[in-house]
Amino acid sequence: MPASEADSSSSLHRALDWKGAFWVAAGVPPLVLFSIGGIAGTTGKLAFLVWIISMVMGFLQSFTYAEIAGMFGNKSGGASIYGATAWLRYSKFIAPLSVWCNWFAWSPVLSLGCAIAAGYILNALFPIPLADSQPVLDWIKANAASLTADSPRVAEYIAAHAGTAPDAAMQALLAGDAVTALTPALRSWSLASFNIPYLATANLNATFFIGGLLMLVIFAIQHRGISGTASVQKWLAIIVLVPLLLIGIYPIISGNIDSANIMGLVPPTAAYSGIDGLWTVGGWTLFLGGLYIAAWSTYGFETAVCYTRELKDPKRDTFKAIFYSGLLCILFFFLIPFTFQGVLGHSGMLAPGIVDGTGVAEALAGLVHGGKIVTQLLVVLMIMALFLAIMTAMAGSSRTLYQGAKDGWLPKYLDHTNEHGAPTRAMWTDFGFNLILLAIASDVAGYFFVLAVSNVGYIIFNFLNLNAGWIHRVDSGHIERPWKAPTWLIGLNTILAFVNVLFLGAGAKVWGYSNALWVGFIFAALILPVFAFRHYIRDGGKFPAGAMDDLGLTGQDLGVKKAGILPYLTLAAGLAIVLWANWFFQLPS
Repeated sequence: MPASEADSSSSLHRALDWKGAFWVAAGVPPLVLFSIGGIAGTTGKLAFLVWIISMVMGFLQSFTYAEIAGMFGNKSGGASIYGATAWLRYSKFIAPLSVWCNWFAWSPVLSLGCAIAAGYILNALFPIPLADSQPVLDWIKANAASLTADSPRVAEYIAAHAGTAPDAAMQALLAGDAVTALTPALRSWSLASFNIPYLATANLNATFFIGGLLMLVIFAIQHRGISGTASVQKWLAIIVLVPLLLIGIYPIISGNIDSANIMGLVPPTAAYSGIDGLWTVGGWTLFLGGLYIAAWSTYGFETAVCYTRELKDPKRDTFKAIFYSGLLCILFFFLIPFTFQGVLGHSGMLAPGIVDGTGVAEALAGLVHGGKIVTQLLVVLMIMALFLAIMTAMAGSSRTLYQGAKDGWLPKYLDHTNEHGAPTRAMWTDFGFNLILLAIASDVAGYFFVLAVSNVGYIIFNFLNLNAGWIHRVDSGHIERPWKAPTWLIGLNTILAFVNVLFLGAGAKVWGYSNALWVGFIFAALILPVFAFRHYIRDGGKFPAGAMDDLGLTGQDLGVKKAGILPYLTLAAGLAIVLWANWFFQLPS
């Protein structure tokens, strides 16, 4: 279908220019706030450098995605869709694997973002009192007689904290009792809590229900189609990113950066230890673990090419959308981690509110010496920043599901749009999947479990797609490319594909779950029986008409395998690097 042809209401609508796609992708910079504390905890003083290295890699890799995206003016769904077609000649099962891995990497932004946003709302409406707050001090004074120096609890505390004086032990116990007594009941309320075997603990608590409501609000906005989504994103981005940029710049121009916080670049002795360590195997493991999880955020602006099918002029707009989105991300992923670390230092970055994301607004206020009013304004800003990121994730991931269904890789029922051109069944699938993840991500431990496992899928997709660049060059060199990357850059990005699987093998274990890599592999493999049912039973072993039109292929012709055995050797080498890295790199003892 030509780009200029009018679209029916049963398909995606061509309603965007490159600026619209840019604004939809503008939700990527706030992703830095999702894991800025976690990366600081695992990599210590190296944290800001981790973000810079990862962002440079993401920007370079985007040029491969920009080239292959331009080849597919009639597809949506992003780089995984465009790259998957390169692998289709060599194995029908690799293509859906790439699409699936990209989706289950991006989709959890909904649950993770809503979990943090729910935490902000709970902190604002039902705050847990600080140990040195006046209500806590008043409670301690009123209940001081409830403990004496010879109380069993005091003896137990002293035994657990050798050298503590009885008066200090009593004060610590009373402070804990006060915080517990004054904490609103809603903060500890849970409708149900249960273990998911071999995975994590699910908790249907206040965070879960508030997060679910927020997801419904975002669903309602996107129900209006991509044009309405882009309009909302534009204003959200301006409101969020301009103040965030000014806050990031202020400490630099005001001289508040402490050079000691960004010097002596060595890994910590252990994750969250706060103590400088050495470049041992354990230190390298922590460093690679930081690069592993940073990729989930810094590479994310590739979502700008998810909307090729909805661009008015895909040949002109595709490259501009991803290029300018990349420049925006460079600015924020360089600036914000550097400023945070330069002002707060390693110990400040390990504060619980920074690690779980719910105290970032207070930290931002501290960067500009803001008072209570500024802090509250920044809490609102943070919730809007999370909405920005979640909107981006739902828009991109739902289109990946939609196009995967159109091309015969995913279940047929996802191949549907409403009268506004929104892929609503894919959006509902995103919503249902993320309700499950939200139950897991309602506590800090579960949050990083979801992040670590979903990123297994993202690195698999990244590896397959960067290699799709050279495969498309070999097999489909005759297809027009509105923008063509320099050959040396395609080669460099192929090398980076193998660097990324090194991160995967070494880094997935860093985030508190030694089995994260294997859980991720198992989850990735779930698509294989799903695809087999769709392709061989539902569609009789044939792909839908038009699935390969952009490559000049019709019917069931998948083209000649000009690359020969090289794609298979690539897969074997990638798997070998993952397994070797997982064996060789071990956490500090």
